[in-house]
Amino acid sequence: MRSLFWSTVLHKHGAFGSATHHQGAWTNIPARAPSRPKTRKLGVYPQVSPACRFYGVTGTNELTAANTLATLLTSQSLTTTPLTSASLPPSAGTKRARRKEARPGELLEAALDLFVEKGFAATRVDEVAARAGVSKGTLFLYFPSKEELFKAVVRQNIAGRFEEWTQELETFEGSTTELLRYCYQVWWERIGSTKASGITKLMFSEAQNFPEIMQFYRQEVILPGQGLVRRIIERGIERGEFRPVSLDYIVHVVLAPMIFLMMWKHSVSVCIPEGMDLDPEKFIEAQIDNVLHGLLVRADGPAPAAPSPSSRGT
Repeated sequence: MRSLFWSTVLHKHGAFGSATHHQGAWTNIPARAPSRPKTRKLGVYPQVSPACRFYGVTGTNELTAANTLATLLTSQSLTTTPLTSASLPPSAGTKRARRKEARPGELLEAALDLFVEKGFAATRVDEVAARAGVSKGTLFLYFPSKEELFKAVVRQNIAGRFEEWTQELETFEGSTTELLRYCYQVWWERIGSTKASGITKLMFSEAQNFPEIMQFYRQEVILPGQGLVRRIIERGIERGEFRPVSLDYIVHVVLAPMIFLMMWKHSVSVCIPEGMDLDPEKFIEAQIDNVLHGLLVRADGPAPAAPSPSSRGT
């Protein structure tokens, strides 16, 4: 009994190996190494996600729970919709389009300010871009050079108006005296009293240093302007309202008051003592009367002889 007891104890606790009594003899059997816990091979079973641990999902339900959670995340929470103009609020898309359309005008406005303030040579394109609130690269998307920017400023503020004025001349129904008076007044309202009048002073100062700009201004401003005045005087002569005069010179007589006012506004006025300010509208009225008294046919005496074709010009 005693030997059976110790055999049972030793076998249970694994001390000195396992002992078995066989036919009255002890046979020693090497003890088995303690079994190690089974480990999962990497990649065979998925890692338990933090979400599964949080919700207490383990064991055989891990794979099903993880797949379900991933499906929910990708099919619902992480679903994305392409951003299009239709998905934007109406106000955002409209403001963006309006801003892009207005950008050239804002650049031209900033350029006009700086050209009048500093002149053509001293104005830098990065200053124009900064004043308009854009980058220099954005400016060059619309205007490839400073020269092209200046041309666009002139076209918008001066040269682009000649077509409109020509149409008004062709459809005007009043006398030529009324037409000439109207032209002076309209010129002052649309150019003389605005910042665009400073372009004339700029050209007087810098044209000889920039031949390309000078040629452009001559073709798109000076010649069309002189041609328009010439047509007005010709109209008066043909209708018998104006006496025959030399068209080549009378054009300069008509334009001289306009040029004087622009130079006064942007240069000469700073040299005049206080109290001697010039009222532009009164000056224009005086010049109109002076020009018309020289042009109108006199009723108190015979009209002067008509000048030769060479003096009238072509």
